[in-house]
Amino acid sequence: METSRRSVLKAGLASSAAVAGLAGLTTATTAAATPIPQDPFTLGVASGDPWPDGFVLWTRLAIDPLAENGLGGMPTRPYPVQWQVASDPRFHHVVRSGVAVARPEHAHSIHVTIDGLRPGREYWYRFRVDGRVSRTGRALTAPARGTTPRELAMSFVSCSQFEHGWFTAYRRLAEDRPDLVLHLGDYQYEYTKNTYVAPGGNVRDHDGPETTTLASYRQRHAQYKSDLDLQAAHAVAPWLVVWDDHEVDNNWADEIPEKPEDGFLERRAAAFQAYYENMPLRATSKPRGIDMQLYRRVKWGELATFHMLDTRQYRDDQGCGDGYKDCPAAVDPKRSITGARQEKWLIDGFRRSEARWDVLGQQVFFAQRDNTEGPVKLTSMDAWDGYVASRDRITRGWVDARVRNAVVLTGDVHAHWASDLKLDYDDPTSRTVGSELVCSSITTGGNGADSASGAHPWLRWNPHLRFQNNLRGYVNTTITRESMVADFRCVRAVQSKGADVFTRAQFTIEDRHPGLQQTGDTPQAAAFRTAAAGPDTIAWETQRP
Repeated sequence: METSRRSVLKAGLASSAAVAGLAGLTTATTAAATPIPQDPFTLGVASGDPWPDGFVLWTRLAIDPLAENGLGGMPTRPYPVQWQVASDPRFHHVVRSGVAVARPEHAHSIHVTIDGLRPGREYWYRFRVDGRVSRTGRALTAPARGTTPRELAMSFVSCSQFEHGWFTAYRRLAEDRPDLVLHLGDYQYEYTKNTYVAPGGNVRDHDGPETTTLASYRQRHAQYKSDLDLQAAHAVAPWLVVWDDHEVDNNWADEIPEKPEDGFLERRAAAFQAYYENMPLRATSKPRGIDMQLYRRVKWGELATFHMLDTRQYRDDQGCGDGYKDCPAAVDPKRSITGARQEKWLIDGFRRSEARWDVLGQQVFFAQRDNTEGPVKLTSMDAWDGYVASRDRITRGWVDARVRNAVVLTGDVHAHWASDLKLDYDDPTSRTVGSELVCSSITTGGNGADSASGAHPWLRWNPHLRFQNNLRGYVNTTITRESMVADFRCVRAVQSKGADVFTRAQFTIEDRHPGLQQTGDTPQAAAFRTAAAGPDTIAWETQRP
């Protein structure tokens, strides 16, 4: 497949920005002649892709986020937007400032690449246009090359279906105040209202049609970004983002849609453009037609290297028509989920790595996950199980490179999982060579349900699978020289507002000792656990439209 690829809520939301200390933020000399009539910062602010001397800043102007043309109700003219970076949250010490132009052809989004900052530091940023000021965001620079910081607080998330629940998990993540956030895909969903309905019903609706055009993708991104809980999560720390399928179309594979569709390549190009316009990505990720460079590597000193993967854009089509199958194509050595170029890039990165922790930020389940007991093996053709040779080459790549600690981070499946990684999953006694941590959804699937640790039946015949829980939430990690500690954070409900969060389970991966050690259920989890197991997570997963 790789060789054949072509290059071709309404206005008036209250601004949460503080107005104190704005004396140093002067009016741009090129201010637009016609004032913007309402608050243009209804979509919040964001930072991303941190490096030792800087990061990317993002915002997008919109006075009517749900405007059907996708342009946020903005006049069709450019607007100069001032930006500031300070070493303190009150902006007494501004260290960088400038002006970026928000243009209508880019949906009035701006991406500012900041450099020249000090490594391993905390900074604050904000924007101003036409006398109106954005909220303040917090960003961090990565540590200097050759240094090993004491620790990194990193959170990762995925699967935020706007209709299925309130984004409370994003708010709770912001309150946990991580230093870095990884979003592993399904940031937004493409469906029109009443198409994808959660158990118990949807709590709110998508505006507009199914996303197939640039206008509709822009509108959908704006509807998601209008959520104040999501804005809080963006504002708390820099993000590393990668997509999965729903940013374009369910279970798409390279140039192939889930179902036959005229104009899919045009749809894909529109989705890519809207994704870039709405994410804090560097200019190196700016799309060119249907192509977009999203896989990339970010180093956190010598403590951790994050290899951010793209398992959609270059993959071969799912074998045997997708779904859970016993499929000969799954073991075809010629098939790949990453494409040859990305696979080589990744394995070369393993060989050159000097990090304590090599972390793969990616989308779909990595470990083998057989959904039936007995001799027949039924696995997901959309996950790495559908590309066994590709998984084997990458796993052997980090083993042969003597990577010190390999950890795979995963989203997609709408439930928390934890797995030991093997070279031979069919031999339970084979040595463990890495660990996989899987975050639940932010909302997708509705409230979900709690269950006792180890209650899921698949764990019995997949002994390398160590944990599963079907509540919604995210994962917090604390990465140090000695260990990576993962807290599986669960929101009690997402179909009612303001639910609290608790740690359902905690696992530790020790330096140079691949595999997971569970500390056991936390007291909070024991108090909350229901007597009955929740609904079958995977049955729900396979029912997605």
